[in-house]
Amino acid sequence: MIEVSVCVGSSCHMRGSYQVIKTFTELIKRNNLEETVKLKAAFCMGHCLNGIAITVAGEPVDNVGFANAEQVFYEKIYPLVKSIGQ
Repeated sequence: MIEVSVCVGSSCHMRGSYQVIKTFTELIKRNNLEETVKLKAAFCMGHCLNGIAITVAGEPVDNVGFANAEQVFYEKIYPLVKSIGQ
């Protein structure tokens, strides 16, 4: 299982982290990855100056937003799923 955490702290919340969560949720469903990707909300990750922060399998990813959430999903999350044989 690949764990993806999206910051919902004050700064990230104001930048639209809930929209990122919604986009990731839709992409997980669209790609039938409900059994492979665990999406979680997390409190402040301490990257407040770098856009919405997420972690993918424990690795930080900064500057995520509504405009690039799908791109981040297919560049950072989807390749990990494929590497474990989903």
